[in-house]
Amino acid sequence: MSRPENRPVHRPVNRRGGPDPVPGLYPVDTGQAALVPDGDGRRGWTLMINGVPSSHVDLDDPLRLDFEYMRWIADLLDVAGPEGDPLRVLHLGGAGCTLPRYVAAARPGSRQLVVELDPQIVELARTAFGLRSTGLLRMRAGDAREVLTGLPDDRYEAVVRDAFAVDRVPSHLVTRGFLRQVRRVLVPDGVYAANLGDGSPTLRTARAEAATALAVFRNVALVAEPAQFHGRRYGNVVIIGSDGELPLAALGRRLASGAVRARMLEDDEVRAFAAGHAPLDDPEPAEPPSVAPAEPPSAESPSAEPAGDD
Repeated sequence: MSRPENRPVHRPVNRRGGPDPVPGLYPVDTGQAALVPDGDGRRGWTLMINGVPSSHVDLDDPLRLDFEYMRWIADLLDVAGPEGDPLRVLHLGGAGCTLPRYVAAARPGSRQLVVELDPQIVELARTAFGLRSTGLLRMRAGDAREVLTGLPDDRYEAVVRDAFAVDRVPSHLVTRGFLRQVRRVLVPDGVYAANLGDGSPTLRTARAEAATALAVFRNVALVAEPAQFHGRRYGNVVIIGSDGELPLAALGRRLASGAVRARMLEDDEVRAFAAGHAPLDDPEPAEPPSVAPAEPPSAESPSAEPAGDD
């Protein structure tokens, strides 16, 4: 399979007649969202959710990615198949739909499903950024794992998890049970990419998620800034998994040419990184409380009289 070596060329499109977001605060089901303009003359906007930057969208240039972790995931999707060919992509976590917009521009004809927990964030993305559900891009409000469980086998070439509850990934989206569902909906050589934040000096969250990915996928890689791997700063780690061969050489060249230096750990390095950490599992279902069997009535107990006609 041929792998593209060049990133898609930015061709800003003037859409001055398009959506015109209004800056400010917006109540949503999961708290509060805010739309913040870049203020540099371009039509870039940051969507904040509960005070945390969640998405950056350039209304005139969908290929512009200001968040580095999103650039890394986009690099993976760029080399995941022949250049420009459409992909079927499942996005678990949507917010402002930055990556779906990128895929639609870089790989025209791609069919994508975006699952976002908060229906008011879905509506805000539609009204502020002019997004609409179409035959190629569907936006669905719902819990990522519940929706995932109901999807058919072998449906997607790529699954991207970028879902947070404030600054943490929900616990039911990091387990072996969750990743087995991801693997089920992927085609045999499909790729999985997950974004997580880890600020602990020991990177315990990233190590545990890496151990979980290794327990499910044949091939696993990690991407982060070098200082992040050394526990010197809080930042994003991207976990990549597949049962097929990962395009690591092409991806490595992309990462080396990025605006921010990134380091990639490959198979044996990932196993060393995750050593000593057990895969994450779903909690065991709680057993119902035991109820003592009812004692039979004693012989002295008066028996009820049968109902009869008067």
